[in-house]
Amino acid sequence: MLTGVAMVVLLAVTAAIVFHINKAGQEEGERESIRQEENVIHVSQDGEESEHTPKPGSSQAELLLEDMSIREKVYQLFVVFPSQVTGVSPVTTAEDLTGQKLGDSPVGGLIFDKSNMVSREQVTEMLNTVQACSKIPLILTCDEEGGRVNRLMSTVGTTDIDSMMSYRDQGTDKAAENAEIIAGDLVSCGFNTDLAPVADVWSNPQNTVIGDRAYSDDFAQAAALVAAAVEGFHEGGVACTLKHFPGHGDTAADSHTGAVYVTKTLEELRAGELLPFQAGIDAGADMVMTGHLTVTDVEEVPAVFSYRVVTELLREEMGFDGVIITDSLQMKAVTKYYDSGQAAVLAVQAGVDILLCPADLEEAAESLLEAVETGVISEERLDGSVLRILKLKEDRGILREGNR
Repeated sequence: MLTGVAMVVLLAVTAAIVFHINKAGQEEGERESIRQEENVIHVSQDGEESEHTPKPGSSQAELLLEDMSIREKVYQLFVVFPSQVTGVSPVTTAEDLTGQKLGDSPVGGLIFDKSNMVSREQVTEMLNTVQACSKIPLILTCDEEGGRVNRLMSTVGTTDIDSMMSYRDQGTDKAAENAEIIAGDLVSCGFNTDLAPVADVWSNPQNTVIGDRAYSDDFAQAAALVAAAVEGFHEGGVACTLKHFPGHGDTAADSHTGAVYVTKTLEELRAGELLPFQAGIDAGADMVMTGHLTVTDVEEVPAVFSYRVVTELLREEMGFDGVIITDSLQMKAVTKYYDSGQAAVLAVQAGVDILLCPADLEEAAESLLEAVETGVISEERLDGSVLRILKLKEDRGILREGNR
């Protein structure tokens, strides 16, 4: 039998144990509450704070999608020049892009050209400020291929890289190194995505629109070099884009000025032009850009509007599950034959995710909104594209750049 003193000691010890158990349980409960709060999105469609209970296991991209209005989803499909949002050109500061402008046109991304570049410091400040004020973080991109197609090298003095063709015999290590250097320079200026590498093969010497932008004039060599470049861009920290599907290197015309036809059969394309695209896809390319190229053996419309090219060939046969982006919709291969609204709807119906620089942003967006509201394009189809775009942003860390 316990003595009085022993009983007192035992009761004290028991109380202490119970206290610590309860305290530990309370602290764990508080930690779980914090964890749950961290998985809650606190921005509503109108910008006011609200709570949203996520589904178990939902990704950040899925949570964002659930919290978006139809209008926000539609605008997420556009990557445009800053001037298309501001109405002012050229845009060289973030002042015209912040707040109300991006609220009125909440695009998924912005593409910059040489007119936006003054100095390295100016570019960095402009991009960082724009990113910080966007409700959903933006794709910030440009055409930085090296050689004659660059936006930073010849304006603000980033590392000078020659045309890709000039390095063709230096192997895959050099292709990866060049891409990593370009990517690092882009990141240092605030960009997160590059519209490169060119996966076209310069198989037609008369083709000047591609020419030395290609990695090679040999299909197999181009495939190896493009795959290495994809890895280099990722090592350098940017998302990358294979262009111009299904291959612009053997064409006789330039889609900047009018219609362009690919006269090879689909079997010929599989044996040649598609090899670098497949290699880049297998290497993990984030986006594939469709060219305004009419593949006569498949369908008598530009590839960007062809379900058989975009969905059946690229998405299903070649297994690409990333983001499909159009080439600029301001090119005459499009504007001569389609208005901005028609082009936007047809491209999305074909399976495209991002619409690059329509001639009239408002017309394109309103046409898509109407198409969704009337059932011409289902909301499920719209959600599929938006989720791929948000997933790209999540995978590449872009969602962490913004203010959410």
